[in-house]
Amino acid sequence: MTIKLIAIGKTDNKSLQTLMDDYQKRLGFYIKFEFEIIPDIKNSKNLSEDQQKQKEGEQILSKVTNSDILVLLDEGGKQMDSVGFSEYLQKHMNSGIKQLVFVIGGPYGFSPEVYAKSNGKLSLSKMTFSHQMIRLFFIEQLYRGFTILRNEPYHHR
Repeated sequence: MTIKLIAIGKTDNKSLQTLMDDYQKRLGFYIKFEFEIIPDIKNSKNLSEDQQKQKEGEQILSKVTNSDILVLLDEGGKQMDSVGFSEYLQKHMNSGIKQLVFVIGGPYGFSPEVYAKSNGKLSLSKMTFSHQMIRLFFIEQLYRGFTILRNEPYHHR
């Protein structure tokens, strides 16, 4: 199985990028992981929120196949602890799917079409974080989830 993370816009902060690169490298010992950036929408200042969500949504959906399981990282999604997330990952790995795709939307969230295509929503916290920090938090939680599944000492229960 491949796990793919899609996000809108590049990571500007070099420190965050360095940390993400480290966790992505670590993840490679457990699973095939891909991180795909969709460029920011050009001239977004001239678009309404709905128009921007629509354009971003079209780009997101162009990166997803019908056989993918699409999970949106969304403030209204289900919350779970790290052990629960590791069990969630194991369940998907056991199901035989080829690709599990997580998406971090743009500043206004997702278009109705993306919500309609999704197979679920997860929330990392009730707090609001920058889109750039969520990338790091999510990749770290993926890594933590795999260390939990392998009973490795990274996560102390």
